[in-house]
Amino acid sequence: MKIGLDAMGGDFAPRENVEGALLAARRHGVSVVLIGDESQIQAELHKSRFSTQLIEVVHAKDAIGMHEKATASLRMRKETSIQVGLDLLKEDRIQAFISPGHTGALMSAATLTLKRLENVERPAIAGSIPTLNGNCVVLDLGANVECKPSYLVKFAMMGAVYAKVVEKKENPRVGLLSNGSEDSKGTDLLRQTNAYLKETNLNYIGFVESKDVFKGKVDVCVCDGFVGNIFLKTIEGLVSATATLIKRDIQRTLFTKMVAGLFYYLFKNTLKNIGRRFDYSEHGAAPLLGLNGLVYVCHGKSSRRAIQNAIVRAKKSVEQDFLRELNQEVQGLKVA
Repeated sequence: MKIGLDAMGGDFAPRENVEGALLAARRHGVSVVLIGDESQIQAELHKSRFSTQLIEVVHAKDAIGMHEKATASLRMRKETSIQVGLDLLKEDRIQAFISPGHTGALMSAATLTLKRLENVERPAIAGSIPTLNGNCVVLDLGANVECKPSYLVKFAMMGAVYAKVVEKKENPRVGLLSNGSEDSKGTDLLRQTNAYLKETNLNYIGFVESKDVFKGKVDVCVCDGFVGNIFLKTIEGLVSATATLIKRDIQRTLFTKMVAGLFYYLFKNTLKNIGRRFDYSEHGAAPLLGLNGLVYVCHGKSSRRAIQNAIVRAKKSVEQDFLRELNQEVQGLKVA
């Protein structure tokens, strides 16, 4: 098994990407193909004290910048690290492809190169967020800003399969994110989707509010990419702001510093575990579901730890034969 990594994608490429690949090889025995400018990649590999046969380099002479327009970049440049990686995946020279680079370019190129699974109209980014009842799979997190009811129904189905295979939820509860739990709430899009979902064989419980997601009321939360992306970034901002406010209050007096120190000493492991659950680098990457290939999207600011965890997550999905299982479920679903 080989996992392909866009070594030139993200804000800290290629250094953090290469180090993350080395960590995955050293700690988990994963074979990684680094795709990008060979001279830059080899320079980073040379800096490392770790040598392994598990790292391979495939040259790509170009890379798409984070602030470039995706469509223009794809039309004009065919030898980017993203495109070369997707070509390797299509040719089965790698079994999964990961990129912390331009999400729009990755989605467009992946759809054109790999094609969608039969019966899927749009791929969706799926991520896991912590709740009081394990993790909840949320999709779409930004791939599709404008959606039709049939898109959201397919997202629900793919999310349910992902929750079952990856999150180990036996009969995942599916909810549609809305501004209230009553059937009369939501937009026309949500009300139409709600009606369609009731006709599927999913364990669909209806509309859910964002607060219910964190309470663990659902295992899969479905929304369009516009809402999903705002939802995700709100969580990131809230967690970061809360941590900063707590630190500020702790630093105010000697007494609060002493109490905080004692509290941390007593509950160190608990605090670390909670911190890990909300740390995006712990999950590493989010899969782009609905394609004829395993593609993972990383945060643009991914550290080497995040890259390592993304590689390990992709490896597990290959071992679980997730793509075949997802394809079977998709083919069995009919939507008006």
